[in-house]
Amino acid sequence: MARQKKLSNLEVSIPLTVVLAVGLDSLILTSQKPVWQSAGYLVRFASSVREAMTHFRDGDFDLILLGDSIPADSRERLTYLIRASGSRIPVVRLTDSSSDCDSFADATIRNEPMRLMQNIGELMDKKGRRC
Repeated sequence: MARQKKLSNLEVSIPLTVVLAVGLDSLILTSQKPVWQSAGYLVRFASSVREAMTHFRDGDFDLILLGDSIPADSRERLTYLIRASGSRIPVVRLTDSSSDCDSFADATIRNEPMRLMQNIGELMDKKGRRC
């Protein structure tokens, strides 16, 4: 669910989408944080399935991103745990290869900054239209 962010004392608000990004290489994820923020995303990072599930239980996320650095069995396990909780939050696999695809993920997106932002925006739009 997108939230509204109030800017100082102005009555202007911008949509805020909360994302849980899971990956072993936190340097790559944190280096992209300013890009995410400027696009209206608040990103929480996790470097393991255990940490991701802790954040998931404690947070209210709109999207889960699974990085390529997480082994396939861990990505599948995390997706299973999220679905077992009853959540239908989109789970997206980020990949550096155009041929990789996880059948358990809702989408697979190439990890190219501009394409990634565009595809995530489209995915969130589709999610909003279904509600």
